[in-house]
Parts: sequence; C-alpha cells; structure tokens
Amino acid sequence: MLHQAGLQVETRTRGFHRLDTEVQGIVVESGVQHGLVNVFVHHTSCSLFINENADPDVRVDLESWFSRLVQDGDPLFRHTAEGDDDMSAHIRSVLTATSMSIPVQNGRLGLGTWQGLYLWEHRTHPHSRRVTVTVMGADPGA
Repeated sequence: MLHQAGLQVETRTRGFHRLDTEVQGIVVESGVQHGLVNVFVHHTSCSLFINENADPDVRVDLESWFSRLVQDGDPLFRHTAEGDDDMSAHIRSVLTATSMSIPVQNGRLGLGTWQGLYLWEHRTHPHSRRVTVTVMGADPGA
C-alpha cells in the first residue's frame, strides 16, 4: 500500500517548525500499520531533522553552532542573489538533510520518546515550504 500527501509550511524567519503531528495525521489517513514514511522537502534552503523535542535549548544551541559554522554574508560566497543569507542557507541545507525516513509501528511514527521531526528554515525571511509525505506499508485488512 502506498499513500502520498503534501504539507505546506509557512515560515516567518530562520528557525524550527515541528512536523511530526502533521506527518502522524497523514500516517493515520493512510491506514498503514507497519511500514515506512518518507518525508521530503522540495527546497534548497531549508532542511529536515530529527532531534530532541523536550528541551528548546537544543534547538537554540543547534542554531548558534550553525551560525558560527556558516556565517551569513561571508565574503567567500559569490551566490548572493537573494541576500546575505542566500548561500549560507544552501550550505546549511547540504550539511543537514532534505529527506527523512521513519518507521511506522502499529499505525504510529516510530520516533523515540524525546524525538521530534522538524523543518529547519535556513532563510531569515518568510517562505512557503512544500513537503511531500509518502507512507508505504501494510494495513490490517491486507
């Protein structure tokens, strides 16, 4: 069985947008009890990640570390068509992931107790982000 749906994520600025609730809803819609869900973001300046969902300091620390690693407006960058955060956003995307696979167990996302799925916006201005969620597996009636 295969089920596919899309999400539209409206971002306001650089930061994190939790997706696991919406993705779980798509898993429920699919009827899949055991299988795999793939989440894919259709952009080159944002990414997906799974990490700590209980302590927001983890996300603050990730952003701080990435801001040090890949600085906006670095004079090394030639690609600045959309501003100082343009190339740094592309590099951040390359260093993270644009696709995630998560097991489906008993009709639920198989995330760990403290794990959350996030879209990480790397641009500093608002964007509308398209995400495709594909659920593959078996339903109980199969």
